[in-house]
Amino acid sequence: MTPPRIALLGFSIECNRFAPIATQADFEARTLMGGPAMLTNARLPAPSMLGEMPGFIADMDAAGPWEPIPSLVAMAEPNGPVDAAFFSRLMTAWEADLTAAGTLDGVYCVLHGAGLTTEDDDPEGTLLTMIRRVLGDRIPIVASYDLHANVAAADVALVNAFIGYRTNPHLDMRERGAESAQIMRQLLSGTQTHLAHVRLPIVPPTVTMLTGQDAPHRPYGELIDLGQRRMREAPYAGRVLNVSVMGGFAFADTAFNGLTAVVTATDADAARSLALEIAQAGWARRDQFRPSLTSLDDAVARAKSTEAPATHALVFADVADNPGGGGRGNTIWILDAFLKAGVREALVGVIHDPALAAEARLRGVGQTFTAHFNRDGGDEFSKPFSATATVRALAPQFLRGRRGIYANNTLDIGVGAALDIAGITVVVLGNRYQCADPIFFEAFGLDIAAARVVVVKSRGHFRGGFDEFFRHEDVVEVDAPGLTSPILSRFPWRRMPRPVIPIDDTAEWTPPA
Repeated sequence: MTPPRIALLGFSIECNRFAPIATQADFEARTLMGGPAMLTNARLPAPSMLGEMPGFIADMDAAGPWEPIPSLVAMAEPNGPVDAAFFSRLMTAWEADLTAAGTLDGVYCVLHGAGLTTEDDDPEGTLLTMIRRVLGDRIPIVASYDLHANVAAADVALVNAFIGYRTNPHLDMRERGAESAQIMRQLLSGTQTHLAHVRLPIVPPTVTMLTGQDAPHRPYGELIDLGQRRMREAPYAGRVLNVSVMGGFAFADTAFNGLTAVVTATDADAARSLALEIAQAGWARRDQFRPSLTSLDDAVARAKSTEAPATHALVFADVADNPGGGGRGNTIWILDAFLKAGVREALVGVIHDPALAAEARLRGVGQTFTAHFNRDGGDEFSKPFSATATVRALAPQFLRGRRGIYANNTLDIGVGAALDIAGITVVVLGNRYQCADPIFFEAFGLDIAAARVVVVKSRGHFRGGFDEFFRHEDVVEVDAPGLTSPILSRFPWRRMPRPVIPIDDTAEWTPPA
């Protein structure tokens, strides 16, 4: 029997409508590779790409002979809409590769689902449409999506299996790649699928979408749990292949924003029925998708409460400036407030400021200078700030992620420096990352366990990296200004369908017949 020939490609970026445009350089800083280099990287112990493609390839390798046909994977840190000219070049490359591939048996696509370009609100759907045009309807397409996907009709209608993450923080990307491979093999053996999706007028703020069993507030996690349980019970057992509950990404501001249940099944009735059941459970929980944050003044008081002889330490999440949602990672509101209050024994990370990081490296360890933050400007929240700082430590350009979403990933931080500012150590990087992994402090020789206060520019993925130091009850989500504030009423929405929970109290939903 001839080994199956599977085309591999990916386009993965979470786009914030209000953030600066993403360019080719943003993808090159993370993952932009194709051909044999893509396969080589995916099979490394510490690849640069996230886990779905490595998981898919590893599972296919273990299952038996197959022929991977690598095209191009483009992944970037969350940003603004992608430059349309660059996306057009990607489309040209993908189409040329698929056209030249000859006979294919399947296609695996690593997608995000919250992508935008400067001219297209559903680039994932545009990519899938091209694949169908080139290859026709016979070839099975399996696509994996981030659970922050905003689900357009094309993202479901054009694939044979829709596989969404099930953990937030995202800890199951490699597993979802492996699941995609397993379902691909079922499709290759002749299994026919039907997909259904139901969208709700609920746009969950990012902080309401935790899934961990120990999370104190997890309406979204309950919906995912419900889907996984029901697909194994009557009448769905043996008929449903996958249940994905997509929370969506509010800041993409699209016409298809909204919490969406997507079901892949072997018959249409099962798919429709279970998607509707999960949607009804989501609507019953609609009032739980309202954020509760700690004011900056209260955060200062709580930080001061950690001083000796207090025995506890706290982690403060700067959720409104989350690079993992398109934030620039450079706002200074919390740092400024903590410095003015005299907070000590604190770590703050990570600030994205290439100019400052480069100057610190040039000056060298032990040198004291006036650190000018945000000298090159940025968005409306990137206020200039200056303070006397001493270079405490430098780090190598490439790190290996240790825990959470970046575990076993190779991370290119560019230039990195740890600065001591009046008893607070601030980590500054040349490349933008959310502070979701302890390695961003540990690479500078900093002891997280010894700190009384840790500030992270991250919405929630830090919970998967820092849980060895902090419990959920030690987390303080701070209400500060920024491009990723969970207080959604602060943004000038233009495309999002209204009314929606939690912005509008008038939102209503009637289950479809």
